[in-house]
Amino acid sequence: MSHSITKICVDLISELNEAIGEQSEGSIFVLTDETTRRLCLPRLMLSEKLKGCHVITIPSGDEYKNIDSAVVIWKYLSENGATRKSLMINLGGGMITDIGGFTASTFKRGMRYINVSTTLLGAVDAATGGKTGINFMGLKNEIGVFSPADSVLIDIDFFRTLDDKNIRSGYAEMVKHALIDTKAEWENVLKYDLENIDFGKLKILLERTILIKERIVALDPFEANIRKALNLGHTFGHAFESWSYTTDKPALHGYAVMWGLLCELYLSNIKLNFPKEDLLRLKYLIKEYYGSINFNCNDYEALFEIMTHDKKNETKEINFTLLAEIGDIRINQFASKEDIFECFDFFREG
Repeated sequence: MSHSITKICVDLISELNEAIGEQSEGSIFVLTDETTRRLCLPRLMLSEKLKGCHVITIPSGDEYKNIDSAVVIWKYLSENGATRKSLMINLGGGMITDIGGFTASTFKRGMRYINVSTTLLGAVDAATGGKTGINFMGLKNEIGVFSPADSVLIDIDFFRTLDDKNIRSGYAEMVKHALIDTKAEWENVLKYDLENIDFGKLKILLERTILIKERIVALDPFEANIRKALNLGHTFGHAFESWSYTTDKPALHGYAVMWGLLCELYLSNIKLNFPKEDLLRLKYLIKEYYGSINFNCNDYEALFEIMTHDKKNETKEINFTLLAEIGDIRINQFASKEDIFECFDFFREG
C-alpha cells in the first residue's frame, strides 16, 4: 500500500493545485458538511482548478457518518458522471475524511482522493494513515477499507474556526502519540498551554505528532502488528463514544479517547506496572480540561457489550494495546470482565 503525502501547508491554494494536477474541472467532486461548506469552502474555491467542480454536502456530525450518507454520495457521483479517473476532495474533519475516503475508494472500485483537513483532530487522526470508514449499527468505523489519500493537506488557519472543545479533542490524539513515543515527547506535549492557544507552537507539535503516526503506519500499513499501538485509549474510548450517542450528551471523539486513555493506562498499571505518577498526571490533565462522562454501575454491562464488538478483537476476548511505560508498547493484551469493570470504577472515582 502506498502512503499519502501529508503536508502542513505554507500556501494552501498553490499546494492544492499541485496535488490536483491535470484534472478536468467537471471531474472534481468536493465533499463538505454543512459547517465546512460555510466556514472553509469559500477559501478553497479561490483555486482556479475548482471553477467547474461539483460540491456534495452532507449534514455535520459523526452520527451522519453512516450508510445513508454514503448512499447519498455514491448516488451524486453516479448521477453526475464520476468515473475512476475522477477526483474527490474531502474538505472537513475526521468525519468527512473517513466517509469521503471510503466512498471514493469504493466507487467504481476506487477513485483518487485528497484530504484537506480542517480540524486538529482530523489532521492528527483520521486524515493520515489510509483508514476510511463509516459507523454501522451503533459501532464506530465498523465498515471500511484501508486506502490512503493521494495527498493530505493541513492548513493551520482552518483551526482558528474551532472552539476550545474541538482544539482539546484534537490534542487528545497528540497525547496518545506522545505516550507511545518517548518520555521527552510526553513532557513536550504536556507543556502545551490549553488555556492560551498558540497556533505557532501548535504547528510544531502537529508536525512532530504526524511524524510519529506516519512512522508507525509505514512499518505496518494494514494493522497486523505495531500499528495497533495507535489504538491506545481507543477500546474504552470507542465504547464511551458509541455509548454517549445513546444519551442526550454525545461526546467528541477526542474527549472519549482521553477518557479511554485513562482507563487503559490504569489497566496498564495493574497488568504491566505502568508508572503510577504518569497515570496521575494524565488524570489531573483530564480533570482540568476534559471533565467526565456520566455513567454508573448499571451502565457497565452496556459499555462492556460495545467493547466485545470492537473491530480490533480477533477472538472472543477484548484486545487492548497497553504500555509497560511510556514508549514501551505491548500489543494484543487481554483483560477479564472484572479488570474492565475495575477500570470503570477507577474512572468514576474522579
